Amino acid sequence: MKGRTMDRIGKYEIRQKLGEGATSEVFLGFDPFSQREVAIKRLHADLLRGSTRAALYHHLLLNEASLAGKLQHPHIAQIHDAVIGDTDAYVVMEYVPGGTLEPYTHPDRLLSFEHLVEIVFKCTRALDYAYLHGVTHRDIKPANILLTSPGGQDIKISDFGAALFTASETTQLAGLGSPAYMSPEQVREMPLDHRTDIYSLGVVMYQLLTGRLPFEASSNVNMIYQIAHHTAPPPSSLRPEIPPELDAIVLKAMHREPSQRFATWMEFSHDLAQAYRNRNLLATGSEPPDSAKFERLRGFRFFREFSDIEIWEIVRFAEWRLIQPGTVVMKEGEPGNYFCFVVDGELRIVKNGHLLNVLSAGDCFGEMALFAAGRGARTASVEALQETRILTIRAPALLRASSLCQMHFYKGFLEVLSTRLSLANSRIANV
Repeated sequence: MKGRTMDRIGKYEIRQKLGEGATSEVFLGFDPFSQREVAIKRLHADLLRGSTRAALYHHLLLNEASLAGKLQHPHIAQIHDAVIGDTDAYVVMEYVPGGTLEPYTHPDRLLSFEHLVEIVFKCTRALDYAYLHGVTHRDIKPANILLTSPGGQDIKISDFGAALFTASETTQLAGLGSPAYMSPEQVREMPLDHRTDIYSLGVVMYQLLTGRLPFEASSNVNMIYQIAHHTAPPPSSLRPEIPPELDAIVLKAMHREPSQRFATWMEFSHDLAQAYRNRNLLATGSEPPDSAKFERLRGFRFFREFSDIEIWEIVRFAEWRLIQPGTVVMKEGEPGNYFCFVVDGELRIVKNGHLLNVLSAGDCFGEMALFAAGRGARTASVEALQETRILTIRAPALLRASSLCQMHFYKGFLEVLSTRLSLANSRIANV
């Protein structure tokens, strides 16, 4: 077709076709300018003109295109470029190679509980970030949650075409969304807020746990009636081994009344992390999952001014270790270019054989070596008093972090130093 060659779309080289839906095709492309692979979602040609719904499809694509550069989050697929015209319309986005969550909604391919919790937790944090930037997705479903690697635990939420863009914009657009994942207020075409996404993510979680949708029907009309008037059976009624905590989370997220759901995304993610801890899904001594790392850091005073994005940065570049009682973590007189935080347990600081301090969860130590660029010697030894988990950050990793992340670390160090000086002065005054 004229103007729509298959080997190139605009400036992008086409490598292969990734998929096709009722309204668009998705291609794997290559951007020769940025030297990166991209995904290109292109509207079908017959939807560009002569259709009563052509304006709607253009609106959806423009919606998605308007997000270019606005939602910068590690778990949201980035929009790079868009062309919306009368003869061609496409959006260029980040290529996420792991496929969607759809294959894992089948009974013979269900994810482990811990894998599922990790994925849903990351979805809650990404959608909270979007909500805080005035965006409600409105079309959360397995096909719009992408895996960064096949079978992996890192995700990217995509397809914000149906999104609401301000807290005050609550109007419905008829025909948007996938009926099976719609909230009761969405199928009734009532005003919406972030709780409609909470409901939809609850449906996704239900399906990932059981391999079935909470409501199944032979027609969309019947599906909509069930969503509006019925209560779904607990996931455990279909799969008895589902932990009660996960059962409760799904049922709360999917409550017919928005006021009875999680009031915030933070509540949703907190309950997921708590369920993980309560069930002891983590083997003793193994490294915590990303969700547990995130929650732990978010709870420490040192990180209170860090954004979620910066916390995710730290989760990725920090080293997490479980050390046994008596282990010397740092030795007086030795050089070092790293610093640490106590995650759980207790450590003692000793200088010349004298106890200086005892460190507990949330305390940092060894940060002065950072300012010496690895050339300064440790001024005291640090030893574990009990089984202790520590987080280690090496100077080269911190130097590669974002400027905002570095700024918050240096600000935190100044506060720690100020507190220590104040305590030292108090002790001297009382001598």
